[in-house]
Amino acid sequence: MSEPRIMILDDDKKLASLICKYLSGFNMTGFSESDPVVGLERLKKEKFDVLLLDVMMPGKNGFEVLQELRSNKIQLPVIMLTARGEVADRVMGLELGADDYVPKPFEPREIVARIHAILRRKPANTESDIWRGEKFSIDYISKKVILDGQNLRLTSMEYRLLEYLVKNSGRIISRDDITEYLKGDEFEPFNRSVDILISRLRNKLKDDVKDPQYLRTEHGMGYVFIGK
Repeated sequence: MSEPRIMILDDDKKLASLICKYLSGFNMTGFSESDPVVGLERLKKEKFDVLLLDVMMPGKNGFEVLQELRSNKIQLPVIMLTARGEVADRVMGLELGADDYVPKPFEPREIVARIHAILRRKPANTESDIWRGEKFSIDYISKKVILDGQNLRLTSMEYRLLEYLVKNSGRIISRDDITEYLKGDEFEPFNRSVDILISRLRNKLKDDVKDPQYLRTEHGMGYVFIGK
């Protein structure tokens, strides 16, 4: 199971760096942004498990960031961080869709405990309706794939294979596993049918087999999705 990805959006770079370092000791990977606009773009494109969001930031405050996230249907768990401990601020954050609220200064161990509590509340089998990577996204409901802002035209088999690999990101999937998964979708396996399907998918994703960004071949074992 991959480590939880935690985004820290705070203009205090030193604090964000310290949190990232502390999280690594608890098998979590921290990422940080100090610019709220840049941070918002990353949150729209990449997948994170929890967001630590500072309220007082220049240009766009945490409440505005949270409001934009929710208006874009991004249901990422959010813990608000702020030096302002007024009840009105806590209420406003929670009404906008925050999951928790921690006033500064705080002990790093408290942040870890709050993150663990949120991760435990997430149902084990619940998946987001949309997977977002750096360059493409998948809407599991509409079954649409968007690459570089354009709708990617995939056959039903290509889509099912891509979804299967993405949902098993980092895991080597054998040709037998793929064949078994695609049964019943007009898939007639023969010696190189899986390889041909992977090749078609690579071409549409503009993925270089010699320097793959998404689909890597593990010779003698199968394929693994390595995209972010």
